[in-house]
Amino acid sequence: MNSRPPRLYLASGSPRRREILEQLGFQLERVHADIDESVHDGEDAASYTQRLAREKAAAGWGIAQALGLPPRPLLSADTTVVLDGEIFGKPTDADDAYRMLRAFSGRTHQVLTSVAIRLHDRVEIATSSTDVTFKTLSDAEIERYIDTGEPFDKAGAYGIQGKASIFVQHIAGSFTGVVGLPVFETAQLLAAFDIKLP
Repeated sequence: MNSRPPRLYLASGSPRRREILEQLGFQLERVHADIDESVHDGEDAASYTQRLAREKAAAGWGIAQALGLPPRPLLSADTTVVLDGEIFGKPTDADDAYRMLRAFSGRTHQVLTSVAIRLHDRVEIATSSTDVTFKTLSDAEIERYIDTGEPFDKAGAYGIQGKASIFVQHIAGSFTGVVGLPVFETAQLLAAFDIKLP
């Protein structure tokens, strides 16, 4: 007898997070959760990603309740990139994308992804931190990559699962965390709510 796939609300518009969760066997329903993603004064990268994951979960839960949807676990997440204490969000334009990629050239930066699971008033959060080392990039390589359009909806102006994979010399940590959803930490959070991966 086949059991039905577990169902989650997903408070994220990221196609990469949806794809990872669907590959794990979850049935998803997206709830829109727009929040202000500005960095607070004195906020470090870990605190920032955790706060945004928590706020996205709260916003998504509120929308699900307002729509009268049945209660079930809701997942939200936030990914940010940090180098020398500076938080790199999504680039505002091509010049900003160039600045970010030039900063990462030949250096190691960190990618942090915080995942939050909410059910009623209970919220659990986990954070993954991964070191990513880029090779030294030429101006031409950076410009060609920007011309693909890939950097513009991604923290740090690159997607490790896409064309920028050729820039990555070394990774230490969670590959899926860099993509946007660390599977190990997500599984641990779900287990805390008695949700087993299919």
